[in-house]
Amino acid sequence: MREVNVKEVEELVRELCIKANLYLPEDMESCIKAGREREESVVGKNVFDDIIENINVARTETIPICQDTGMAVIFMEVGQDVHFVGGSLNEALKNGVSRGYIDGRLRCSIVGDPLERVNTGDNTPPVVHLKIVDGDKVHIMVSPKGFGSENMSQLKMMTPSVTREEIIDWVVGVCAQAGSNPCPPIVIGVGIGGDFEKCAYLAKKALCRPVSQRNPKKLYADLEAEILEKINRLGIGPQGFGGTQTCLAVNIEQAPTHIAGLPVSVNVGCHVTRHAEGEI
Repeated sequence: MREVNVKEVEELVRELCIKANLYLPEDMESCIKAGREREESVVGKNVFDDIIENINVARTETIPICQDTGMAVIFMEVGQDVHFVGGSLNEALKNGVSRGYIDGRLRCSIVGDPLERVNTGDNTPPVVHLKIVDGDKVHIMVSPKGFGSENMSQLKMMTPSVTREEIIDWVVGVCAQAGSNPCPPIVIGVGIGGDFEKCAYLAKKALCRPVSQRNPKKLYADLEAEILEKINRLGIGPQGFGGTQTCLAVNIEQAPTHIAGLPVSVNVGCHVTRHAEGEI
């Protein structure tokens, strides 16, 4: 049994909240630059240039890439041989987010109640997804999620009679309906299978997969490619000004499901699809 002090968790979460909001993952930045080269619209290329300049300014001036510094989503994998000591793990996660957003001068966007709408003042509480795994390590990924893109996300409870083409058309339709609202070029996370809440989780987790990495199963890798092609045919383009690069990547995650169901969800990510990770 390995003991891990919750203060280590708090410090890592603080660091990751700041890092994720200042620096895009390398594969995401490379994908944006490649999208700029593929873009056929002159206006679209100019928009890409502004996006790339914004990434560089955020890095050199240590300011957030986007004014919407997001709701803190934490994916945490805890080895079954880990024993947390020194206090409450939940409090450590909350305090790590609070310190990260305040110390990092990141916008605090969370209200304590969805109807009363009073800002909590430190961007807490976070959304936490905890998974128990083998071993004695603690892996943490912080994925700040802005709501311009989050608001465009959808879930549909389909049935096993649905065709491949109908799934593709629905996913592409979600993106068409979103239009310029999620600040394209976008990244699309798709969840297929599970139940109602598992399906939504899969789509959110898919956004954290490297955009250069395709689903290991050919069935879904082919689906990713076809959906990406059809989204880019919509002509929405960078920031909605028209063009050939509306979407940079489509990531699909799948899970076992019930014989009577086939849930499909779409979590939309903007061109600032952020996450940072570390291990204790």
